Amino acid sequence: MFEGTFTALVTPFQNDQLDETAYARLIEAQVCAGITGIVPVGTTGESPTLDHQEHHRVIELAVKAANKRCKVIAGTGSNSTSEAVALTVEAEKLGADAALLVAPYYNRPTQEGLFLHFAKIAEATKLPLMLYSIPGRCGVEIAVDTVVRLASQFSNVVSIKEAGGTVERVSQLRAALPPSFDILSGDDSLTVPFMSVGAVGVVSVASNLIPARVAQLVNAALSGDFKSARDAHFQLYPIFKDLFIESNPAPIKTALALLGQMNPDVRLPLAPLSAASHAKLEATMRSLNIL
Repeated sequence: MFEGTFTALVTPFQNDQLDETAYARLIEAQVCAGITGIVPVGTTGESPTLDHQEHHRVIELAVKAANKRCKVIAGTGSNSTSEAVALTVEAEKLGADAALLVAPYYNRPTQEGLFLHFAKIAEATKLPLMLYSIPGRCGVEIAVDTVVRLASQFSNVVSIKEAGGTVERVSQLRAALPPSFDILSGDDSLTVPFMSVGAVGVVSVASNLIPARVAQLVNAALSGDFKSARDAHFQLYPIFKDLFIESNPAPIKTALALLGQMNPDVRLPLAPLSAASHAKLEATMRSLNIL
């Protein structure tokens, strides 16, 4: 269901308001490049600083712009279960194809709390659900046993975006879950290693900027051509790393701004990219013929 390349979309701003024109243009570029799907209002989309009305509007715009030409996986996670339920139910009404649910952050629930949190959401929607484990941001990991428990009890829990940073964890997930359960890399720089042990794609930040090149890497790995995938990985590795030279999404927005696609603006408490990081990112883009 979730095999391929999914772009974790940025949310463009103009004078601190949604830049709907730039957003539609970004999505059109993704579709034309052959991306499998788009992920509005994830962390890269600055979901923590969007109000609820903006959150819904970004999903609505994504569904409209995609126009059934690619999948739309709406970010609807929260550290409040009731809020996550409400956001997911609304995303379903707006026409999203699936929902991405990050582990609750800051309040650090137990594994039982995580299970009950995701169970409540799964019971409230018919949407396919992609769990999102990123302990570096959330302070908690969705344990392998918890993923297995959720997948076995809820038919709409069908995937996980894995951003724990280890191939071993992907191996553990793949061994414990049925083949129909899709594992995706949550880090561009780990896509090829993760796919070598059973992941089937990536939720990508870099594909905002270079969608066709990321899709080619993923498609090569999916076809078993790991030499081509590895070659692409080493070629793109500098941009994968520099897009996280400072807190995401400031670098990717700066990169898109360098191409004239949108303003680089981020909302506080995120800050604009420093001059040194800007220069390094620009040099990397030029070296890879992106700019």
